[in-house]
Amino acid sequence: MAHFKDDLDPAFRGAGASPGLEIWCVENLRLVLVPKSSHGKFFSGSAYLVLHTFFLRSGSAWHEIHYWIGRDAKKVDSILASDKALELDLALGSQAVQYREVQGEETQKFLSYFKPCIIPVEGVFSSGQADLETSTYQVSLFTCKGDRVAHIKEVPFTRSSLNHNDVFILDTAFKIFLFSGCNSSSQERAKALEVVQYIKETKHSGKCDIATIEDGKFVADPDAGEFWSLFGGYAPIPKDLPCNSLQLPECPATKLFWITTQGKMCENAPGMLVKEMLSSDKCYMLDCEAEIFVWMGRSTSMTERKASISATEDFVRAQGKSTEIKLTFLTEGSETASFKSYFGDWPEKAEPKLYEEGRGKVAAIFKQQGYDVKELPDDNEEANLFMDICGERKVWRVDSGNLNVVPVVEPMKFYSGDCYIVQYTYLSGGREENLFYAWLGQKSLMDDRVQAISCMNDLVNSVKGDPAMAQIVEGREPLQFFFILKILVIFKGGKSTGYKTFIAENDNADETYHDSKTALFRVEGTSSYNMQAIQVDEVASSLNSSYCFILKTETSTYTWIGNLSSVRDHDLLDRMLDLINPTWQAVLVREGSEPDSFWTTLGGKAEYTREKKIKEFIEDPNLYVLASLEGDLKVKEIFNYSQDDLTTEDVLILDCHSDIYVWVGRHSSVNSKHQALTLGLKFLEKKKSLRQHQLEPPLYVVTEGSEPPFFTCFFQWDPSKANMLGNSFERKLALLKGKTEKLGIRTSWKAYSMETVSKDLKSQTNGVNDSKRSLSPMSTDFSSSLRSSDFRRFSSPPPVKKNLSAGSPNLDNNNGFVSKVSNLTRSAESLQLNEAECDVHLVAHPYDRLVVQSNNPVADIDITRREAYLSNEEFQERFGMSKQNFYQLPKWRQNKLKMSLHLF
Repeated sequence: MAHFKDDLDPAFRGAGASPGLEIWCVENLRLVLVPKSSHGKFFSGSAYLVLHTFFLRSGSAWHEIHYWIGRDAKKVDSILASDKALELDLALGSQAVQYREVQGEETQKFLSYFKPCIIPVEGVFSSGQADLETSTYQVSLFTCKGDRVAHIKEVPFTRSSLNHNDVFILDTAFKIFLFSGCNSSSQERAKALEVVQYIKETKHSGKCDIATIEDGKFVADPDAGEFWSLFGGYAPIPKDLPCNSLQLPECPATKLFWITTQGKMCENAPGMLVKEMLSSDKCYMLDCEAEIFVWMGRSTSMTERKASISATEDFVRAQGKSTEIKLTFLTEGSETASFKSYFGDWPEKAEPKLYEEGRGKVAAIFKQQGYDVKELPDDNEEANLFMDICGERKVWRVDSGNLNVVPVVEPMKFYSGDCYIVQYTYLSGGREENLFYAWLGQKSLMDDRVQAISCMNDLVNSVKGDPAMAQIVEGREPLQFFFILKILVIFKGGKSTGYKTFIAENDNADETYHDSKTALFRVEGTSSYNMQAIQVDEVASSLNSSYCFILKTETSTYTWIGNLSSVRDHDLLDRMLDLINPTWQAVLVREGSEPDSFWTTLGGKAEYTREKKIKEFIEDPNLYVLASLEGDLKVKEIFNYSQDDLTTEDVLILDCHSDIYVWVGRHSSVNSKHQALTLGLKFLEKKKSLRQHQLEPPLYVVTEGSEPPFFTCFFQWDPSKANMLGNSFERKLALLKGKTEKLGIRTSWKAYSMETVSKDLKSQTNGVNDSKRSLSPMSTDFSSSLRSSDFRRFSSPPPVKKNLSAGSPNLDNNNGFVSKVSNLTRSAESLQLNEAECDVHLVAHPYDRLVVQSNNPVADIDITRREAYLSNEEFQERFGMSKQNFYQLPKWRQNKLKMSLHLF
């Protein structure tokens, strides 16, 4: 929320207090607020300021500022919009990123706010002038470019405007024609259909016909005949070369300039850019040719910042660069990933103290607005797994190409030098689904890792349906993996033949755990149904004040309790001690009161981590579309994404930072999960090169039509869309014409071939010689030597699928907790969809009586669902969506929206 000051523009009073868009237009050299009913309508003769506010998963608000310059806007209006963007940023705490948007060259992020498109209107904005209707409908011809967001441009209504590469929309009084060039993609045509629908609803009140015309196909088609008659009759369009939208840009030459207070550019010495070059009391321009960044130090004044922006625009004009070049303005502390990627030493993550400080500021703001700080989201709140955790488990250990069955008992015992495959069968939507994990120990051999991935792929292909599969590395396991295995102990060493041979050949000491050896275990977990004991080095530096440990020697056992551990941790410690070995009689040791014998066992006292364990910063997910061109991976982000962005022709990455999902469309060129996993690894390598990932997050592969619930929870999911046949264009056209029944429901997607084990995997072995065994901690590289023709030898038959039941004998324990969680999970989806229907029977109350700090609160209501008592009309006005759509959002997103409206 803007911190209002007397010297700030009154138009910014209350700006940024609620999520969504706020738009101002420059009129008579002042800002005028644009009503929501006119959002998306831009006049080419005006300049606008757009503020986008949303809540991050961490609980804090985030702002992005764009100023839009119309093609015919006056220079004085453009300058004012630029200055007001700086002023608004200052009001919001100097944390917003600012973008300059030029008509016709808008960024994808800007256009994503106004789906499906914006169509600029000729003229100048006037706050007191109503829309004028003309008696004669103006026929318009538009080009529609883009497969994610639509770039709309009006072109002359002549045949010469048409070409074979683009999609065109001809809007007439009674019919809208969509003309698809023969070189256009189905994704572009599908996006154009969304624009057609938009034009039909906004300009024709939903009452007009729609015709689709294919380039070159006009014989006996009355719509095609009518289309060409509007151009004076058919004539062939001149041939042109297909455009290649995936051309790789040349690596730009970057130059860093210091901008003086007088607006003079001083180029830095050439060489690698490092963060230390940026001083907090100066402004800089980073020229990357295709885009320019202006970085403003936190200690700079408003005058200096305005001067730096003015100098940058003068530089663009003086250098003969296009005035449509992308300009981004950043204040110190709000740098984007793109900007940081040009610097060789930029820290990967924000300092934990800054994160905690940010949470404190958020708490203060909410308290000022009438909230008690304790109402803020709790960092220790249990994560929603979005899946049934009462399924059936099967576990195998990989041993030189063999799969050895591991008995499913508690606790499960893994070894850090081995690799394991876990098959989990569960119920979802009334169907039996499978999820496969390949767990790669930190000390496992490269050969075993390769075999684990290959064997997992074989198992995936041996079961019905399209199960999701995941590669996880020891130390980066997702929470659901621990809930599936319930209780897990990870020992040092390994039991596989390859590991034993490697140890013998290299005369290395065998660290494999044995009851007769000294061992130190760190105990972790969130409940007695999800806990782990991980063996660590038997030295004092392995201790951590935030955890509890078990130290076992030949003669005695100690349980060590860190000063920062919780009562829950102490309970898990006792339970885990009994599970590892119930015969051990432990001596309780609290941090700071250790006997000498304790330190002697660990080789003497040493420094260890004594600070509070800080929860990782929760980053919001990002969606990317992938394309591989000449061996290089092209990554393009999709902003403000939805389920509709999962286009069937593409492969996409949902980057949740702690987890990564590779989504494979049925019409994409990827025809096996193994190949999709390769693309995921390439993406991860690309993120590492930009220093945006430190460790190896779990990497999932999911296929279109078989998305698991822990993937769909990131979207407002419509299952019917996930099961449609046809390409993107055919599906959109069927939806537009109400003929979805003709498309039908798809059948299961299966890997067509395992011959696509990518050769690129071999290039990721970082110089490892495939002919020589080696230990590879934290490596996920693979060899390309495996082929589908290789025969796998299994020590047990492939898994046989069984019917699941909620009352499975081996799960009806622990006071029925697991069964209760299962029932809640299975009914969550139906409860969520029925909430809006239940609200029909509630008595509606006005918004001001339902807010948390109301002066006249309503009595006898469910305070956890205050929003339910709003009328449908007021709910739509406050939330910007219907109740039905709201209750289909993930719970955390519902809570963030309610919090922003003082209803939570």
